[in-house]
Amino acid sequence: QVQLVESGGGLVQAGASLRLSCAASGRNSWTYWMAWFRQAPGKDREFVGAISEGGDSVDYTDSVKDRFTISRDNAKGTVYLQMGSLKPEDTAVYYCAAGGLGSDQRSYNFWGQGTQVTVSS
Repeated sequence: QVQLVESGGGLVQAGASLRLSCAASGRNSWTYWMAWFRQAPGKDREFVGAISEGGDSVDYTDSVKDRFTISRDNAKGTVYLQMGSLKPEDTAVYYCAAGGLGSDQRSYNFWGQGTQVTVSS
């Protein structure tokens, strides 16, 4: 079992930066792919980015490429999502997930409770 706790969300203005953190604990949590998903009001949850166990492979959805960076520190059991040049359309609840593969949302077994990111125009 893996427990995930997100932090770092908040209210920012368009163009600002924000860093989300996801602390993972539990058996072998460092051996999993980790990912970020987000869900805007009235929309389905969508893939944002993912990182492999060793951090050597990353993937992003097109809308955040060149603005967001995902990274992980296995020694600390933490995955990060550095978000830059934020836009109002980035407003959503951001979820951390573990145990899946790449962008396949259905493959992820473990989920955090989510953290709200609101970007004002």
